[in-house]
Amino acid sequence: MKEPKVHVGILSGQKIEFTLLNTYRMNGAEVSGKQTALFDDGKILWRNHHYEELLFEPLYEATDSFELQDVTIGINFHWERKENQRFQGALKIIIENNTLTGINRVNVEDYLVSVISSEMSANASLELLKAHAVISRSWLLNKLTIDRGQLTVDNGQLTEDNGQLTGDSGQLTVTMQHDSAANCQLSTVNCQLIKWYDQEDHTHFDVCADDHCQRYQGITRASTEIVKEAIHATRGQVLTYNGQICDARFSKCCGGAFEEFQYCWEDVKHPYLVKQRDSKTTAFLPDLRMETEAEKWIRSSPEAFCNTTENKILSQVLNNYDQETTDFYRWKVEYTQEELAALIFKRSGIDYGQIIDLIPVERGTSARIVKLKIIGTKKTMTIGKELEIRRTLSPSHLYSSAFVIDKTDIKDTIPGKFILTGAGWGHGVGLCQIGAAVMGEQGYTYDTILLHYYIGAAIEKRYE
Repeated sequence: MKEPKVHVGILSGQKIEFTLLNTYRMNGAEVSGKQTALFDDGKILWRNHHYEELLFEPLYEATDSFELQDVTIGINFHWERKENQRFQGALKIIIENNTLTGINRVNVEDYLVSVISSEMSANASLELLKAHAVISRSWLLNKLTIDRGQLTVDNGQLTEDNGQLTGDSGQLTVTMQHDSAANCQLSTVNCQLIKWYDQEDHTHFDVCADDHCQRYQGITRASTEIVKEAIHATRGQVLTYNGQICDARFSKCCGGAFEEFQYCWEDVKHPYLVKQRDSKTTAFLPDLRMETEAEKWIRSSPEAFCNTTENKILSQVLNNYDQETTDFYRWKVEYTQEELAALIFKRSGIDYGQIIDLIPVERGTSARIVKLKIIGTKKTMTIGKELEIRRTLSPSHLYSSAFVIDKTDIKDTIPGKFILTGAGWGHGVGLCQIGAAVMGEQGYTYDTILLHYYIGAAIEKRYE
C-alpha cells in the first residue's frame, strides 16, 4: 500500500481569501500572493473569470504553503473563534450547496503531524504522541474506506421538506446528508427524537478540519521534533481487529469508564470498543447502566488514570483554548427554570413550556445518558443520543451526557433550579486523552496504552 493523500475540508463561505506564500500552479500558469475567490452566479469568480473549481498545486510539495483567512475553529464549542491558518500541499476550491468550500489535499503523514499538534500539545510525552499518531492514522484510513450511507424505511412514509426528514405511522431509520455536514440518523416513534452524528457525511472531501472529525490546523500550530519523531516512529502503523482497520475513536476524558460505540452512534458493537475501567490497578466496574450505580459513580471521584489535576499532564493534552476549561473529570452546571426552558427551546426549536423534570431513560456503560426524557408543561419528549442531549442542554456542548439531576426550589411541581453534576468530557469511546497522558507519564509504552483502550486490537504496519 502506498501512502495515501487526504482531502480535508477547511472552510466554507461566499468568499474565500487566501495567500499563496510560494509559487503555485493553476491550470499550468504560475501564481502567488494574495487571492480572492467569490461565489458568483453559480460559479467561482477568480481574477475576473468564472470556474467550476480551482486547484492550486505547489511546485515543491514538501515546503510550499498557503494561508487561509478567517478559518473558524471550535465550531459550536464555548471557545469558537476565527483565525488565519497556514497549510502545506494543494488548495482546491469547489462549489458546494451554493457556497465555496476550501479543501487542502495533503499526504497522510503530513496531515498527521498537524493533527497531533492541533489535538494536543506538541510538548506531550513521546509515548503519548506515538499512541495518538496510530489512532489518528487508523481513524483516518478507516474513514477513507467507509461506504456512504443508505436510506431504509420500515412500514412508514417518508417525506422531505427543506432538508428535514419525518416519519409517519411507522419506525424510521434514516441516513441522510445535511448541508451542515452532519450525518444524522433519526428515529421518531412515540414522541422520541433519537439522533446521532458521524463523519460519513462529507461527500466532496474525506474529513473536515474541526472536532467533528479531527482537529487539523495545518502548520499553524508550531510542531516540534518530538511530534515528527512520533509520526516517523509509527509511520504506516494502524490498529486492526480481525485484519480490518479499527474505527479508533477518542475523547478528552472518559470520566473513569469506557463508553461503548453503540450507545453513541449506530447500533453496531465493535469488539475493541467495549466497557472497562480506566485503570490498571482496579478492574472492577459497576454496571453504570443502572441508575443507582450511575448516581453513586458520578457523585464520587473514583480512581482512574484520567482522574488528575496535574497541570504538567493536562498541559500535554489541552491547548491554550482547551485550558479555558479545567473541570472535566467531575463538573457541575446550574440553570434556573427560566434559563433552562429558554435554552432548550433555543437549542431544539421545541417549546416544552416550563421544565418539570429531566429523567434518564437509558444509560451506556460509562453512565452517559443515551435517552433523556424532557417533561414540560406543554410537551414531553425523549431525546438522544449523547451528543443530541449535550447540544440541547448547553449553549455550546455540555461536557458529557454522564450526569445526574438535582431539582431545587420546587413550587407547584415546577423546579426553580436544576443542577447537573457530571463526569468526563466528550463521548468517552476509545482512547481517553487525559488518561493516556497519565499513562505516558507513568512509563507505559505507546503499544500498551493503545491496547488498554482498544481491547483485543493489534498494531499493524500498512505502508512504508
